[in-house]
Amino acid sequence: MPLVATCLGTFLLLVYATIVTVALPDIAHDLSAGFGALQWITDVYTLALAGLLLGMGSLGDTFGRKRLYVIGLAVFTVATLGCGLAGDVRLLIAARAVQGVAGAAMFATLLPLIGLTYSGRDKARAFAVWGAVAGAAAGVGNVMGGMLTQLLSWRWIFLGALPVCVATLLLSMKVLAADTRTPTRVDWPGIVSFTLAATGVTFGFVRGGEAGWGDPATLLGLAVGAGALIAFVLVERASAHPMIPLALFRKPDFDGLLIASGAYYLAAFAFLPVLSLWLQSDVGLSSFATSLVLTVQPLAFFATSAPAGGALHRIPARWAVGGGCALVGVGDLALLAVEPGSSWPVLLPGLILTGVGAGLVSPVLPATAMAAAPPAHSGVAAAAANSARQLGLALGIALLGTAFHAYRLHVSGLHAVFLLAGVIGLGGGLAAVVLSSYATRRGLMAR
Repeated sequence: MPLVATCLGTFLLLVYATIVTVALPDIAHDLSAGFGALQWITDVYTLALAGLLLGMGSLGDTFGRKRLYVIGLAVFTVATLGCGLAGDVRLLIAARAVQGVAGAAMFATLLPLIGLTYSGRDKARAFAVWGAVAGAAAGVGNVMGGMLTQLLSWRWIFLGALPVCVATLLLSMKVLAADTRTPTRVDWPGIVSFTLAATGVTFGFVRGGEAGWGDPATLLGLAVGAGALIAFVLVERASAHPMIPLALFRKPDFDGLLIASGAYYLAAFAFLPVLSLWLQSDVGLSSFATSLVLTVQPLAFFATSAPAGGALHRIPARWAVGGGCALVGVGDLALLAVEPGSSWPVLLPGLILTGVGAGLVSPVLPATAMAAAPPAHSGVAAAAANSARQLGLALGIALLGTAFHAYRLHVSGLHAVFLLAGVIGLGGGLAAVVLSSYATRRGLMAR
């Protein structure tokens, strides 16, 4: 039951990273939202997850992981209600931001709670199940969003989840073990600087695609992001209790894992919003039909991760993570087969390959991240990998959305999107394999 509770929470917080994807045209019509606003409806949520995940991990150590998880789930429930009732696009974006903040509190505490509950082989199996649920939620969200938008309205993608949120909250309060609090000094400067860095860079990409790269607001956003990133490094170096020890970044296998985490999530899922817009605006599919096309990807994911999850832990992690990431990149390049006048069947090979590739990475990612760091920092290492994954999605939605918008939302824009995503996926896979192999050889030489 603790695994059920944590997987339900994981599914809820990650499904809302993509559940609005197919509903974007309906939201635009209902709330008179422009393309930039549509990007922020999707991006502000994943951005809050990525920017606050590490900081929430520190708060969990101080206030208790179960307590922070339950509080986050309660706020998430209220914010979801606010999204469903929003009568203005700005209110919807604000409610989505609160959803993301609450989701970060949940996400940062889920893995430690699983680690406290299970041990030995059960822990490995629990992480494999959690990884499969986490990876599949992104794909399933598209299907659920399309069905609810077509059959009811876009508001029901939020209102329909409220009973599940309440049930998950009650179950979590009952079955999750209360952990011992270890009061530590919260690294508020690190939390603020990292969040500003992620927000500034993402805002710069979104604004640049909408208003031009010479726009003052675009340049300001990118400058704030770059300055905050430098400040984050300086703050973490000087802090006696850093949010994440910078020594971790001197481990090549850890760096490779972070690169692959962000790259595979970007390459596998960040193109889905623009693909949904193209299928509905150019191909003429309904929101429900679009969701059925996109469901090919989560089906391929389940078909891979469910039977292979246990076996993947018995092979070198660099091949599961790096190989899966590279396969996602190959799937993106396969999507370049789309041409003017093409219909949805041309997308099937690419959607299958990206689903299979993501299914290879997701089940092993948590345990691999924790193993790449010393035991004292295993929790923050897992949080860093999840943060990299969400930041990759947030930046990817902004970057690929900008590329798509630059070509006036037509097939040439899709080609730019798929080519860019494919290069990033292949690069992330190569980085994971090369850096991990280098670390392994260096360890053997030292011994």
